[in-house]
Amino acid sequence: MTVGVVGLGLIGGSFALAAAKKTQHRVLGFNRNKDTLEEALLCGAIEAELNEYNLPECNVVIVALPPQATVAWVDNYGKYLKSSCVLVDAVGVKRVIVEKLSAVADKYGFTYIGGHPMAGKEVAGFPNSDENLYRGASMILTPRTGTDIAIVDDLRIFFLSLGFGRVTIATPEEHDKVIAYTSQLAHIASSAYIKSPSAQVHSGFSAGSFRDLTRVARLDENLWTELFRDNRDYLTSELKELIAHLNEYLVALESENWDEMRALLKDGREKKESSGRA
Repeated sequence: MTVGVVGLGLIGGSFALAAAKKTQHRVLGFNRNKDTLEEALLCGAIEAELNEYNLPECNVVIVALPPQATVAWVDNYGKYLKSSCVLVDAVGVKRVIVEKLSAVADKYGFTYIGGHPMAGKEVAGFPNSDENLYRGASMILTPRTGTDIAIVDDLRIFFLSLGFGRVTIATPEEHDKVIAYTSQLAHIASSAYIKSPSAQVHSGFSAGSFRDLTRVARLDENLWTELFRDNRDYLTSELKELIAHLNEYLVALESENWDEMRALLKDGREKKESSGRA
């Protein structure tokens, strides 16, 4: 089949590479930066540029752009998709995006299913894309009520062929509530942690724990501000929860209550052990 990938950054580029290297599908790519497009053509990630003339040939289109850009692209190009085409976005929030893209899909008659690949790096751009980025990762899909189950099953097979270890089905609400904790809160915590003056003099005093906690502070502030905005309610709730727990440790330290500190640490260890490997 023919697969279109819109946006050849880290996420889209990795989708294109995985499809080109791991499957027999024809891969077409869209990117506003022509240098990136040329690089993708030269390395074999895509066979040709995706445009309004060959969009009708696509069986699956993956849009890997920031939230607002995703909506704008689908608004502009949705009319070129055939009715049997399935469009999947890769935006890290789902309620707002699903609502807007569902309206466009209804207008033009193609199938839309929200998506979110649970993989990434702290660096961006096509040069950092990797055909194995999704190996073992979870691909979240948020099909609308009434979506043909056969289409969802075909997508499951497709994403597994790209290296994903599992496909998780969720509602947009379930996705946004959980992702506020597992992804967005972690980025805020990392960004806040690295702002300590001590971060500038850590050389020779840091190891794995410092690297792990600060890795995702190297984020794209424009993208993540969009994501935080579109998930403000759930993220605010999780941030308040974190602040409350941090204050418990602060109180224990200031009051020199070492029994309380021991209990807090024990509780954290036990909750980690019961939460699974990830």
